[in-house]
Amino acid sequence: MFFAQSYSLAIIFCIITMLCWGSWANMQKATGKIEKKWAFQYFYWDYAIGVLLVSFILAITLGSHGELGRGFFTDLTQAHFSMIALAFIGGIVFNLANILLVAAIDIAGMAVAFPVAIGIALVLGVILNYIVHPIGSPYFLSVGVVAIAVAIFLDAKAYKALGQNISDSQVQKGLLIALISGILMGLFYYFVAASMATNIAHPETGKLTPYSAGFIFALGLFISNFIINTWMMKKPLNGAAVAPSGYFKGKALTHVFGIIAGIIWGLGTGLNFIAAGTAGPAISYGLGQGATMIAALWGVLIWREFKSAPKETNKALIAMFIFYIIGLCFLIAAKV
Repeated sequence: MFFAQSYSLAIIFCIITMLCWGSWANMQKATGKIEKKWAFQYFYWDYAIGVLLVSFILAITLGSHGELGRGFFTDLTQAHFSMIALAFIGGIVFNLANILLVAAIDIAGMAVAFPVAIGIALVLGVILNYIVHPIGSPYFLSVGVVAIAVAIFLDAKAYKALGQNISDSQVQKGLLIALISGILMGLFYYFVAASMATNIAHPETGKLTPYSAGFIFALGLFISNFIINTWMMKKPLNGAAVAPSGYFKGKALTHVFGIIAGIIWGLGTGLNFIAAGTAGPAISYGLGQGATMIAALWGVLIWREFKSAPKETNKALIAMFIFYIIGLCFLIAAKV
């Protein structure tokens, strides 16, 4: 089984996680160029398939070769049911959190929903994972988390400058959904980390390796989609209901883009789980949340979302990137 034997390699994996978590949503924008009325719920079905697919590929390749650790199938057969249940619950919790985040953004806008959800997820996730696995300096972790939280606030400020006509009732509804999403987003990694062995080279009996935990997590996400996403199609939190039959009317390329999105996100998540064995879950999860900076870079450089924004917005964006870099440096230094 392959794993990150050095801290520097674990950090590289976390940086790849940032790139993946901050980039997968571009595929959703790309589908909008192909089919204007392609609902997010349709896209999310393909996304879930992609996550499950890449987790299985990682498990039967990197997770099944090498002298150290346990192979994927061997690991699954020896795992305690409680450990499998934890990783599976992690997938369900993330799935619900992610769908609620999208709904909150759709209702109240990026500037309102994103800083609340991701800010809460960052702080709660790092604290919980540090309690379970106290790896790294708590002081450096605290400074890093605060700096990234400031960056998230500045990112929201930049998006707010774009201007949105949102009623007070929409803001309140969006904030409530974002709050729930943030709490769930901060919890999901805790469940998965609790199911994984702390010594990856010689994993404890009954616990899961990052590869088997990642696959069970993806399975939880995929299976829960039949309940959560189906419900969101019939009873969306915003907008009209979506007919299930519409999914099968989409173009092949549209489905491919959705699956690629899931593969991108799933690859980043799988590498993050692998990195957690060396860097610690708190550092791995915290660094992964640097995805907000990557998403902002896509918005600024590729999608040109701020081309019509006031000039003062550039100051907020520059300050955001500075605080993100400071925060990431402190998180990395937490274990140096």
